[in-house]
Amino acid sequence: MTQTRTPGQRTGGAPHPRPAASVTLTSRGAVVALVGVCFLSLLLAAVTGWDIVADAVFVMTCGVIACYTRASGLRTLVVCPPLAFAAGSLLAQVITAPDGFSALTGILITLGSSASWLFTGTALTAVIALGRGWRPR
Repeated sequence: MTQTRTPGQRTGGAPHPRPAASVTLTSRGAVVALVGVCFLSLLLAAVTGWDIVADAVFVMTCGVIACYTRASGLRTLVVCPPLAFAAGSLLAQVITAPDGFSALTGILITLGSSASWLFTGTALTAVIALGRGWRPR
């Protein structure tokens, strides 16, 4: 007996293939993008004084990058949000601080005042990565 299929009708129990995202990032590209966005948002916060903007942009970027990174790069991505934020803070403070002690003080104050946002961004990245199939060893 031959099965015929009309257009638009599913046959069998196989699920539809998931459409590929138009943009996918490697783990290196995701880390570079996260450091870049952290740097730019912290630089904007240093110039304008709007610290909450840098923190909110960090959490949003963590979610977006976790969604658009290839599945093979999720392991690297899960551990990098706090490191990327620290690197962005270091770069922004070196550019805007008048001397080395002020830069070090600014980095420590930024990391301390943004700790809850760092935890939130890291947890968001881990939850999205787990939802996309990443499993820790």
